[in-house]
Amino acid sequence: MNLSASFGSGDILLWMLELFLFIIWFWLLIAIFGDLFRDPDTGGGAKALWVVLLVILPFLGILLYLIVRGKGMGARQAAQMQAAQSAFDDRIRTATASSSPTDQVAQAKALLDSGAIDQTEFAKLKATALGS
Repeated sequence: MNLSASFGSGDILLWMLELFLFIIWFWLLIAIFGDLFRDPDTGGGAKALWVVLLVILPFLGILLYLIVRGKGMGARQAAQMQAAQSAFDDRIRTATASSSPTDQVAQAKALLDSGAIDQTEFAKLKATALGS
């Protein structure tokens, strides 16, 4: 069978549609399993029932999951993204919160006064803080 005969009857278009629908179905399964196993409020028995439903009747299972738990699915994803953004912001703040040279010299002076370091170490810390 040559390609033009196959293309003329719409087989290639139908194959592309089937491939597209398979990719969407597979992506939905991955998204649903990810949401299901990340949800701390759902118990193990309920998770097992959803898994059985999704494996035995995948199309019906996907539709039921999206109808029953779809709104919570979006809320959980938004909360997870917000928590990740907050953790990232805290990490950036911690990394960029370097103390000023004055603070570093004051901390070194406090160490010198407490006897934790001697005068030469204080001078070295002071020179490092002042960049000289």
